[in-house]
Parts: sequence; structure tokens; C-alpha cells
Amino acid sequence: MDVTIKDVAKEAKVAASTVSRVIKDSPNISEETKRRVREVMNRLGYYPNFQAQSLAGKNTRAIGVILPNAAFHSFQNPFFSDVLLGISMSANKHKYGIYLSTSASEESIYEEVVRMVQGKRVDGILLLYSRKNDKLLTYLNKVNIPFTVVGRPYEKEQQITYVDNDNIQTSIDITNYLIKAGHRSIAFIGGNQQFVVTADRLKGYKKAIEKAGIPYDERFVVNEQSVKEEGRAIIEKLIALDNAPTAIITQDDLIAFQIISHLESLDMSVPDDISIISFNNYFVSEHSRPPLTSVDIGINQLGFEATDSLIELIETPSILPKRITIPARLVERESVKVISVECKREEV
Repeated sequence: MDVTIKDVAKEAKVAASTVSRVIKDSPNISEETKRRVREVMNRLGYYPNFQAQSLAGKNTRAIGVILPNAAFHSFQNPFFSDVLLGISMSANKHKYGIYLSTSASEESIYEEVVRMVQGKRVDGILLLYSRKNDKLLTYLNKVNIPFTVVGRPYEKEQQITYVDNDNIQTSIDITNYLIKAGHRSIAFIGGNQQFVVTADRLKGYKKAIEKAGIPYDERFVVNEQSVKEEGRAIIEKLIALDNAPTAIITQDDLIAFQIISHLESLDMSVPDDISIISFNNYFVSEHSRPPLTSVDIGINQLGFEATDSLIELIETPSILPKRITIPARLVERESVKVISVECKREEV
């Protein structure tokens, strides 16, 4: 027979209502009583039925986590496991469940979120991306459900709680790092510019080279999807340019690994022939050949802080929107060659 809240109350010698308040971590219950009730719950193997409590209280104690449509095809990317770990840690701390969306297109993402909201399946929404002119943000604002975003919202959508790095400044800093190392021909391989993170990093790259007096050359800017689809041919085209790049900035470590592989097939080595610097600092980046210089953006912390902020919005609806900036840190390894004495070790 299943253990009930009444069984716990009887064993702990308290009222059933007290057990219920302990489960909700009520500040009106003493720490000694909470300790004693929780010990009985553990000993008897009692697990609260949060679904039933949610129905009674007209909430779900669940949050919807919305991945970009590209994630449907790229769960092998460590970014998502790292950010979901941070989300899970915060949700577990607050005793919330997670409803994960992995739809395969922008339209299906929108439809699934509408079903989540209208079906009252979740108390709030966490978006793991920020896209320009995203109708999903317009919808979420209209229905007045709490939501947060990992990533800076587009300029027209600033009254939103979000967690992000300062991607413009970080991109300026790492471009300057390469410039100080003596590089004057620097390529940028980024994602879809409809995503704000790519647009911000490209903006930082442009600012840095222009300030250094280096002309902007659109041939040096490549969509990472082209690398995924066309592979070696794209890299061949890049290195065949007049004034070919001596360094490449990539949006993600996984793309950097692909580029290194293609360069090896062309009898070029990193960093002797071309330097590479990237974002995300995955665990495997330390063990690649060569070990990859990469920006640690605090992926786990991005997820944790975004979830904490969402639950705060759910439980305190009157709170004002806020911005949380997670520091980024350059991890120097062996994929950047110094061709000038100007290079200085620094954090971004």
C-alpha cells in the first residue's frame, strides 16, 4: 500500500496540514519540525504528488524549456547538455519539473509553445535562444505568461528578463587578442545572423578590425552551416583568397574541430599555418589536437540563472524585468600562433 500524507503525519506526530506546509517549505514551520517530518518522509518512502498539488493550486510547478529548431538535429552539441544541467539544478532546487520542447522547425516550436500555454502545462517558459523578429516572443508577451531568455533579446524587445554574456565586447576582445598576436587577416565563421548571438559577435568582430584599421572583407565572413554542408570546399575557398586569413574566429568549438580536420586534409596545420580561436570551451577542447583556445561562456551558469529568474517571475509576478550578464573568460591553449610581440595574456 502506498504511503500517504496521513501516514507521515501520524509517524511524525503532527497534523497532515503541517506535513503539507513542510513539503512547500513554508517559513511558518520551524526548522526542527521540517527536519523531523522530512526524516519520516525519507524513512517511510513518501514522495509528494506534485501533479495533484498543482491541479489543486491551479499551477503545474513545471517550466517549459524551448530549444532552437537546430537543436533537434544537434543534440550531440555539448552546449545543450551543459545548459540543461544548469536548468535542472535550479529547477530541482525549487522543486519544479521540466517540460522540454525539441520541435524541428520554427513554426512547430511556436505551435508547441501555444499548446503548452493554452493547455496550462507549464507555469513559465524558458527560451534557449534569441531570434530577430521572433513571433514567439510577441505571443508570450501577449498572453502574459512568465518567461525568460538565454540570450539578449532583439532591440525592439528589451522589456524582457534575460541572461547572456556581453557577446559584442567578448568578440571585440578576442579579435583584439588575435590582432595583438600580429594577425591582420582574420576570418569569422558564425551561425545564422537571425540569431542575436551571432549578430552581436559579428558586430564585435567588425568593431575590432575597423578600429585597428583593417578593412572589412565580407569574403572573410562564412556561415557555419556552409562548413557543415560543404566542408572542405568552403575552407579551400577561404584559404585561396588573396591575403588569405592567418586566423579564424569560430562560433563554436565543434565547428573549430571540423575546420582543423579539413585543414589537415589540405596539408595545413594549426597553429603553424593558421590560428583558430573559438567559443564555448567544451571539455573535449582541452584534449583536441592542438588543444583549442576558446572562450568559456559559463554555459551551466547561463541555464541556472535563467531558470532562477524564471521561477522568481512565476512566484513574484510584480518583479521588474532584469538583465544578468555572465562573465566570459578566454582559456588560452595552443591553437593561436603569436606572429608579433604585441600579444598579451588577458581575460575577456
